[in-house]
Amino acid sequence: MTYRLDKLYRLGAWGAAACMLAICAIVTLQVLLRCLDALLALVGSARLGLEIPGVSEIAAYLLVGATFLSMAYTFTHHAHIRVTLVISRLPPRARVWIESLCLLVALALSLLLTWELIGLVRESLEYNDVSSGLLAIPLWIPQSVLVVGIALMCVALTETLWGTLHSALTAPDSYVAPEPQDGDS
Repeated sequence: MTYRLDKLYRLGAWGAAACMLAICAIVTLQVLLRCLDALLALVGSARLGLEIPGVSEIAAYLLVGATFLSMAYTFTHHAHIRVTLVISRLPPRARVWIESLCLLVALALSLLLTWELIGLVRESLEYNDVSSGLLAIPLWIPQSVLVVGIALMCVALTETLWGTLHSALTAPDSYVAPEPQDGDS
């Protein structure tokens, strides 16, 4: 299936990649600062005590951002883990309708999650919620990334459902389920 909004899903993947690079950068910097302190202690100098406060908290928020922002891209490139033990044995006509039903359920659950996350962001803004860590990060910031990621997933599910229903209604006997391919990009 060709996705018309693939550039949008790729943008989410680039956001996820930026989150992963940021994690690598802050963790590497923290390690280097600790190594510098250890080296100074070895040569008998006073430690500098440089560190990045809240590095584990920041890394956790970035990891959640990377996970959610990459969901739509991963889904549209058929890289999500799917258990197709039963559905793969069905004839194409039945399989296309079962696939459509599964996509509809996934879309409904994703829309519900999106709605609830939007409510969570509103609540965090209303009560000025901040994280309980060293940095007191306003919680609406990482929560907004969750909303963007799951909203992208809803768009990808909608586009896939539309294409699958089109196949179900026009040529159900020629339906071929999407499978991951080597070098799929």
